[in-house]
This record gives sequence, C-alpha cells and structure tokens, in this order.
Amino acid sequence: MVAAPTVDPSATGRPKSGTAGREGVILLALAALHFIGLVDFMIVMPLGPQLLADLGIDARQFSRVVSAYTLSAGIAGFLAAPWLDHVPRKTAYIVSSLGLLAGTAACGLASTSPRLLAARCATGGFGGIHGALALAIVADAFPPARRGRATGMLMSAFAVASVAGVPLGIVLGTRFGWQAPFFTLAALGLPLVALAAWVLPPVDTPAEGLRRNPFAHLLETVAAPAHRRAFALIALLMVGAFSVIPFIGTAFVANVGVTERQLPAVFIAGGLLALVSTPLVGRLVDRCGAGSVFRGIVPVSAAMMVVLTNLPAVGIAVAAPVAAVLMAANASRMVTAMALIMSSIEPRRRGSFMSVNAAVQHVASGLGTTLGGMIVAGGAGEPLRNFGTVGMLAAGATIASLWLAARIRPLDEPPQRWR
Repeated sequence: MVAAPTVDPSATGRPKSGTAGREGVILLALAALHFIGLVDFMIVMPLGPQLLADLGIDARQFSRVVSAYTLSAGIAGFLAAPWLDHVPRKTAYIVSSLGLLAGTAACGLASTSPRLLAARCATGGFGGIHGALALAIVADAFPPARRGRATGMLMSAFAVASVAGVPLGIVLGTRFGWQAPFFTLAALGLPLVALAAWVLPPVDTPAEGLRRNPFAHLLETVAAPAHRRAFALIALLMVGAFSVIPFIGTAFVANVGVTERQLPAVFIAGGLLALVSTPLVGRLVDRCGAGSVFRGIVPVSAAMMVVLTNLPAVGIAVAAPVAAVLMAANASRMVTAMALIMSSIEPRRRGSFMSVNAAVQHVASGLGTTLGGMIVAGGAGEPLRNFGTVGMLAAGATIASLWLAARIRPLDEPPQRWR
C-alpha cells in the first residue's frame, strides 16, 4: 500500500495537528454534530401528541415511528461494519453526517405516517454509523493520555441535548409546528459538516494488513475474544440502564408524587449534573486509568438504581436529585467504559468494531426496555408495580459488568490482574 502524502496543516490554514488548538476544534466539530444527532433521536418522543393529531395516527403507529430509528441504527451498524475499516475514516464520517442531515430534513418534509416512518429509518441508519465513527475518530486523533477527557467531552453532548436541545425543540414544535425542530437541526448541521471536513485530518484507510474481503473482516471483528468481551460489557450496561430509564417518568408520576408538569425539571436536573460530571470523569480517567474509575462509579450507579426504583411518595424535592445522580452516574460509567474499550481495540479495526458496538448498544437497549416492560405492571392511573424488582435486576447486571471490565486490557498497557 502506498502511504498517503503528508499534508502540512499550515498550508491550508488549519490548526497544526497534535496541538491543543487542533484537537479542540476536532472535538468541537465532533461533539456539535453528535449533539445534532442526539436531539434528532430524542425529539420525536415529546412531539408525540402533535404527530398523532397532525398525521392521524394512533399510539401503536407512533411507537413504530419511535422504534424505527433504533432498529435501523442497529441493522445499519452490522451492515456497515465490514466496510468502515476499508474506506478513509474522514470520508465515511462526512458521508454519514450528510446522510443524517438529509434524513432529518426528510422527517420535516414528511406529510404522512409512512413517509415519516421511512425518513426515521433513513435517519437512524446514518445516525447509528455516525455515532460509531465519531468515537473511532476520537480514538484515532487523541493519544491515550488525553483520550478519556476527549471521550467525556464527546459524550457530554447527550447531557446538552437533554438540557437545551430537546426543550428548545419542544418550544419550536409548539410554536411553529412539529416540522420546525427537524428543519432547524438540518440547517444547523450543514456548517458543522463543513467544519468537520476542514479540520479532520485526511487519514487514509486504516485497513492495511486486514483481509481484503470485508465480510471476512466483519467475522474477525465479531469473533475476536477481546471484542466479544467488549460487546458483552456494553450490552450488559445498556440492558441494566434501559430496563429502568424508560419507566422513570411513569413511576415518578404514579408512585413518587411528581406531577407531569414537574417532569421536565427532573430530566433537566439530570442533564445538568451529567453535563458537569462527564468531563470531570474524563479527566479522572486520564489521571487514574479507566479501569479504576469504572470500578468506583459502577457501585454508585447500581445503588442509585435500587434507590430510585423503590422511592415512596417523596415529591419533586427528593425525586429530582435522586434521578440526577443516577443519570450522571450512568453517563459517567459509559464514559469510562468507552475509554477502556477504545484503548483495547487495534486502530485498524476501530471503524468496524465501533459500528458493531453501536448496533449492540441499540439492540441491548431495546432488550432492556422489553425486559422492564415484561416485569412492571400498572401505571395508567394506578401505581406502577414491580419497579423495585426491575431495579434489583438492573443493579445486578451493572455489578456483573465489573467482572467483564476486569478482562478488558488496553493495548498500550502491560497485562494486569484485576480483583
């Protein structure tokens, strides 16, 4: 393979590669586009009443619209995985970004339920690949000493989306129609794609030394023992989280004495605390190591799952802080888990690995929600029952993740025994 020519950043006006300025602009572009994708994913649910009324659909049809994104993201992750290490990382990221924005705009243009369903499938397909590539680029562009902080900053986009993006989207949808948030996201995303095209380093395909058959490469990616352990760790974390999170609002209204009008304050509090905690945890990962930080956060997350799912009628003053600590702990453990996992994957395999990993996340989150839904009962004008049982199972899955994390070792560190 012929090596790609080295590009002198000073000749193009870009910040020099390896400098804090260059890394900061790369991270800004990635995090901002990640924010766009997350708001697009989250905004459909609170726009439900408008969609039902405007499109003339029922709750079952609306649930298909919501689940279309996740299902498409999972399928696309597996289908794209054989190819992502055989094309330049930057090219794949720009194409997925443009596809995501096109799908978002198509959602705003949809005038019927089938068209909206198709648009959500397209958006989810590109969105799942887009998020995976963002994490792969962070692992490529940032050395291990700064990778934890960079991962924390990228994943803090979820907190910003919860605190600012979704509430603003709801305001736009209420005032100008449910299409307005989608058009706004697409318009905001275009200059961000241009920024990413300008600042991301022109890295050639990382697939040197890999099988030329992409599907054989995919089988190797899935079959590698280190990869299987990483997939199992992420699946366990997502099942634990999503068996609880989708039912928090229902439980707080039915059991804890929180009104529907107060619910946004609960999630804003959680988003604000996660916004503060994820960058701090990322810095802690760089200083102390991802494994050590993960072992410290996981017990907190498990304990808060048990506490939240067993809350009595305590009202908003207690419920909001409890939910905020749980959300921040869950976000922080994902930062540490991803930092640990990314450091254990060969750079030449990161594209396909992260694509499959994103698919595993989406499938596992759906399984977690299904599991929780099979256990809980009530909630429609009556108390939500068996939520405490869900919390115990989620906490057990979370604690079990310590065993898997102990068997994931960074490539740049010597083997060590974790107890």
